[in-house]
Amino acid sequence: MASAQPAIDHAHANHDSYMEGYKELLRIPSISTDPAFKAEVERCAEWVKTEMERIGFNNCQVLPTAGHPVVYGDWLEAGADKPTVLIYAHYDVQPVDPLNLWVTPPFEPTLRDGKLYARGAVDDKSGVFLNLKALESIFAVDGKLPVNVKLFFEGEEESGSPNMAPFVAANKELIQADLLILCDGGFDKVMPTIGYGGRGIVATEVHITGPDHDLHSGMYGGVVQNPLHVVGKIVGSFHDDEGQVAIPGYYDAVLPIDDSELTSLQKTWDVIGEKYQADSGAKHFWGESIASFPVRVTSLPTLEVNGIWGGYSGPGTKTVIPSKAGFKVTMRLVNNQNPAEIAELFKNYVLSFASDTAEIEVKILTYGWPFRGLLDGAAVEALQQALESTIGKRALMERSGGSIPIGGMFQRELGIPLTNFGLGSGDNIHSPNEYMNAEDFDKAMEAMIRVYYNLSDLMG
Repeated sequence: MASAQPAIDHAHANHDSYMEGYKELLRIPSISTDPAFKAEVERCAEWVKTEMERIGFNNCQVLPTAGHPVVYGDWLEAGADKPTVLIYAHYDVQPVDPLNLWVTPPFEPTLRDGKLYARGAVDDKSGVFLNLKALESIFAVDGKLPVNVKLFFEGEEESGSPNMAPFVAANKELIQADLLILCDGGFDKVMPTIGYGGRGIVATEVHITGPDHDLHSGMYGGVVQNPLHVVGKIVGSFHDDEGQVAIPGYYDAVLPIDDSELTSLQKTWDVIGEKYQADSGAKHFWGESIASFPVRVTSLPTLEVNGIWGGYSGPGTKTVIPSKAGFKVTMRLVNNQNPAEIAELFKNYVLSFASDTAEIEVKILTYGWPFRGLLDGAAVEALQQALESTIGKRALMERSGGSIPIGGMFQRELGIPLTNFGLGSGDNIHSPNEYMNAEDFDKAMEAMIRVYYNLSDLMG
């Protein structure tokens, strides 16, 4: 049983040089959603590949996709008796708008009051860089790794990973492993969590067209159907009075969660529930008769209208029947619900409101699969022990009401067990002044070093 301490000591001793390397990575504006930054995304991919080669990885490649490239590398010399671990993180970042709200330039990393400010400092260049430095530290003291490792760093997560499913499907043999660790998420010393599940998602947009131009409501009211009235009719039909989605067949594929998971959900809720409810700002909640609060926010499907448009919304009055109106919807899916099937179900339901006086178009913008990772077992225990040794706490097992589409895609395509271990400690992700807590830079890296050694001991 090899000790993680020498590698941890090495990482601490090299804090300054490691931090300078991180700043170098953070200076690259790898914004995947803006075509103007395509060359910078590619430059970032090459930077990561060069680092992987330098620290001792083999078979390092920048692999093209139909969009931005994947960076891959492996080290498979730990032996057949040791597990092969696939590490996922993404090197692309969100746009920086509005730029005027940044105190310092988003791609000039700045340490201020113990916080390192830069776009991507938490989401998710921390997942890339701290893994690389953890592995470099292990190589430096042992000359080898305790487990077989494959690194998979994506370049279009912030664009919705549109090209990952075909890429993974075409490269299954290359990236097959015994365990997948998603290193995209937060590192919280106060209340650590390990995500083991997330809901899928379907995002849609609906357009209603009535007359071919806006009309005077006094002249044509009552004889020309108002597209906004159609919007209201459709939106008002989505739920029954108890809060359940009223689209026929919507719940057909939903499976009940078992008693062990119910116990885990309630245990987590007992810790976070009061704050969770308070943070919403809502005085009262909906759907109490359907299921308990933690089940409703994590383990049942939802349908939410995210925006409505049409007509006049400025000050005063403008007496029009609008020509066009519409709304946006996101649906969160669970268990074995198929997002393509739910999208079709939704589309057909909405189109049933069409008539010769109201033309309806439904656009399916994107979708992702739900996923169910490990709730317990050797791999989860390896993560728990790493946290316990590093910060003195074990993590709450968290099933998210949100979506991590890449998790569902990997699980569906590869069929391997997965878990989550975030390394980004900070805040303002996707917002101006994103920052990492600088004091947690070493702690997160230390925890990741322990994870690799623990996986060797517990899964080997």
